[in-house]
Formats: sequence, structure tokens, C-alpha cells
Amino acid sequence: MNATVLKLVASRIASGIGSLLAVSVVVFAITAVLPGDAAEEKLGQDATPAAVEALRKEMGLDRSPALRYVDWLGGMVKGNAGTSIATGMPVGDAIAARLPNSLLLAGVTAVFAVPVALGLGILCALWRGSAFDRFTSMTTVAVVSVPEFLVATLAVLVFAVQLKWLPALSYSVDLSSPGEMLRSFALPVLSLGSVIIAQMLRMTRAAVIDQLAAAYIEMVRLKGASAARTVLFHALPNAVGPIANAVALSLSYLLGGVIIIEVIFNYPGVAKLMVDAVAQRDMPLVQACAMIFCAAYLILVMLADICGIVANPRLRHQ
Repeated sequence: MNATVLKLVASRIASGIGSLLAVSVVVFAITAVLPGDAAEEKLGQDATPAAVEALRKEMGLDRSPALRYVDWLGGMVKGNAGTSIATGMPVGDAIAARLPNSLLLAGVTAVFAVPVALGLGILCALWRGSAFDRFTSMTTVAVVSVPEFLVATLAVLVFAVQLKWLPALSYSVDLSSPGEMLRSFALPVLSLGSVIIAQMLRMTRAAVIDQLAAAYIEMVRLKGASAARTVLFHALPNAVGPIANAVALSLSYLLGGVIIIEVIFNYPGVAKLMVDAVAQRDMPLVQACAMIFCAAYLILVMLADICGIVANPRLRHQ
């Protein structure tokens, strides 16, 4: 890795940190202007104004937004996200209890979606213009056009209500056996994976086709290499950067889709926790959950950019 690549990687990391800082300002500002008051929500509608004002002072809500942001950001950096207004327990403990569930759902979806999308994308590029390519392209366009909540709702109606093959609520069955675990995760994973596979497939196909149109591929073909060898050993290694970018962007899209899926299937993850916290005006919990999703998104995008920089042969040989 030469100095140019190291400089670009360091610049991208610095840009990611700056973006995360800007996102923290936006998250704090948005949660600060949400309707409702945390002190009133905690005490109830029958609380006296004096009691509400005393609780606001105790919670630090009477201070200026700038001071509250600095204290909140300092606590987030130290790993102290504050205390949940609704439950009184540390926000970190509440998130730690749900985070493994969200990571499990995202991990199972990624393990299912990434190989399928990459395989289909490479085959579509290899058989460009064939009936398989046209059918797959039309299907992906149709799937991308359908939002996750509609896919999830239709899946519940068909497989849970009509056919009764799968449970409508995830994590509502015994997970002691692989079969029961598969039944429990089938609908959420299919609902999340369908859109992600479609997006990743289209970007992978475009990246491989772009490499197949390069001049060096013509030389490879003139040497008598087969179509499969041309794609797998020549075009694909040079398409690693765009493909990694496609995978990272698709997985980052997974972070937004998981919020809808966890609510529909009543899945006990961080996204469901954040939605419940919004309903309860539990701002410390909302802010911490939002920062987790934003940080994960920025990290995935940053890793995709770094993969593209490292995989670029022109930069490596400067």
C-alpha cells in the first residue's frame, strides 16, 4: 500500500468521522423539536406545573440546547448514553439487551442475500441479453419498486394467514431446534432480503458488464479464454471495488428496512425499541438508537469507499 492510497484512506476515515459528528447534530436537533415534553410524559397529564418544572430542572431540560448537546455528545463518546426516561434504566443496558437480536436478523439476512445477489448478478452479466438476464432484470425492477412493508404484509397474508406455513410473529416460537429457528426467521429474512438482493444484483451486474467492455478483456478473449474464466479470473477481480460498494450500500439499506420489519413482525430488536421510545417520548433512548443506525450506515459506506480505493490498480501502482 503506497503513500497515495494511505492518504486517500486516511482522508476517507476523517471524512467519515466528520459526517458522524454532523449527523449527531442533526439527530439531537430533530429529537429536540419533537412534539411533547419528556417531563410531562413521565409525570402524566395530572402533574402540576410546579412538579413538571422541578423535573425538567432535574433532567437538565431547562438548560440551553447547545449545553445539552455538548453534555450528550460527551456522554456518547464515553459510552454513557444517559438514562431511559420511561424505564429509569441505563440506555446502554436497554440497547445491549436488544442489539444481539438485531445483529442476528441482519446477519442471517446478509448471509442469505449476499451470495444469492452476487451469483445472480454475475450470471446475468455472463449471459447478458439472454432470456434469463431479461427475466431477472424485469423481476428485480418489480421488486425494487415494492416497499418492504408491502412485501412483509403480503408475506404474512399468504404464508401465515392463508397457508399457515410460517408464524406471523417472529421470536414467538421455540428456537431450540434449527427447524423452528428457520420457521421463525423465514418471513422477516425473505421480506428484507428480497429488496436487498434486487438492488445488489443490479449493481453487481452493471459492475461486471462495465469490466467486460474494457480493452484488456478483448485481449483475454483473443487468447482463447472461456467466458467463465474471463469473468471469474479477469473481470471479477477488477470489479471488486464496485461490487464491494454495491454490497455495502445494499447492507446499509438493510438498516432502514429492519425498522419496518421489526415493527411488522414484532421482533425484539433495536429498531423496535427505538419506535417504542418515540411513542413514549424517551429522547435519550431515541437519540442513542438513531446514532447506532447512522454510525453503522456511515461505517458501511466508508468501508465500501476504502475497498474501492485499495482495489483500484491505478492507485496501487502509482
